[in-house]
Amino acid sequence: MMSPMKHNSYFGGKVQSLGFNAPEGYATAGVIESGRYAFNTDTEEHMHIMAGTLRAKLPGAEWQSFGRGQFFVVPAKVKFDVEAAADVAYVCYYK
Repeated sequence: MMSPMKHNSYFGGKVQSLGFNAPEGYATAGVIESGRYAFNTDTEEHMHIMAGTLRAKLPGAEWQSFGRGQFFVVPAKVKFDVEAAADVAYVCYYK
């Protein structure tokens, strides 16, 4: 189990999160500033949007938009892209 309250910062601080141990397992709560970013996954990730709208391009799919209360699943060991026009808050659960 990873230690709680681990701070993560990516892309010069434009994407930041805090890791914590949720009842569902390890998770991060974070904010993505406006921009386009590419991420790689180690494990399956469940991205839940808490505020704002995030566009995501998952492997083999077109760009899709996800707003507050929506989520998407990213498979393990892939690269995916996200784009935000304004700040987006999220919780990501690692499976």
